[in-house]
Amino acid sequence: MTAQDLPPEFLEFLSSISSKRPRTVIEHILRHGYITTEELKERYGYNHPPRAARDVREQGVPLVTFRVVGSDGRTIAAYRFGDPAEVRWDRLGGRKSIPKHIKKELVTVSGSQCAICLEDYAASYLQVDHRIPYQVSGQQNAARRVNDYMLLCGSCNRAKSWVCEHCENWQTLKSREVCASCYWAYPDSYDHVAMRPIRRLEIVWSQGEVLTFDELKRRAELSEETLQQYIKAVLARHLGSMNSPQDQP
Repeated sequence: MTAQDLPPEFLEFLSSISSKRPRTVIEHILRHGYITTEELKERYGYNHPPRAARDVREQGVPLVTFRVVGSDGRTIAAYRFGDPAEVRWDRLGGRKSIPKHIKKELVTVSGSQCAICLEDYAASYLQVDHRIPYQVSGQQNAARRVNDYMLLCGSCNRAKSWVCEHCENWQTLKSREVCASCYWAYPDSYDHVAMRPIRRLEIVWSQGEVLTFDELKRRAELSEETLQQYIKAVLARHLGSMNSPQDQP
C-alpha cells in the first residue's frame, strides 16, 4: 500500500507527525509500501528496529508486521500501514516525557529500589516506567499520578519490555484491566504473568550474600540439577518439614 492508496485524512494525520524516528519510518513506507528491519538497521542506523516501529505505533499509526526475505536469504520482519480506520486518536502527539518530579516522588515513597528485583540502586541508575505500557493505555494523564509509574533497574526494564511486546494483550487485546492484574505492572499483587498462570520471584544475592549463592550453585551442580530446580526442591523440603507431624502443636 503506497501513498496513492491511502485516504486523504490518513495522509493528513501522517503528515502531522514530526518526531524524527517515526517520521523516517513513515516516509519510507509511503515511498516503498513497507520497511524491513534490515533497512531500519543498515540504512537508517537503528540498532533496535522494533523500537522504531514501536515509536510509530505510539503515535497512533496502525502498523502490520509481516515476513520478507532479507539480503542473506533469511526471513526478516517488515512493517506496513494497517487499516487507516484503526488510527489511535488518543495518542495524538505520541508519548510525552515523564516529568522529573515523578522520579523524585517515587524515590521518596519507595526508596531507590527496583520494583521487580527489590534491589537498592543509586537513584540515577533507576528508570521510571509506566506500570501499564503506553502501547496499551495510550493515555497521557494530565495529573501524572505517581502510582501509575514504577522504578526499574535497567535489567528488569529490558526484561519487562521484551515480555510485554510478546504478550497477546499488547499485540491485539489492548486491555488495561489485563495489564493491571499482571506481574510486570504490580509485582506485589497480580493474577498472571503476560496472561499465563505463572508466579515469579526475583531474588538477587549481593555483597556478602554472594557466598550463599555460590554454595547453592555448587550443591545444585552436585545434584545434577539446575539452580532453579535445586532451590525449588529446598523450599519444598522446608515446607514439608514445617507440615510434618512432629512440628504440629
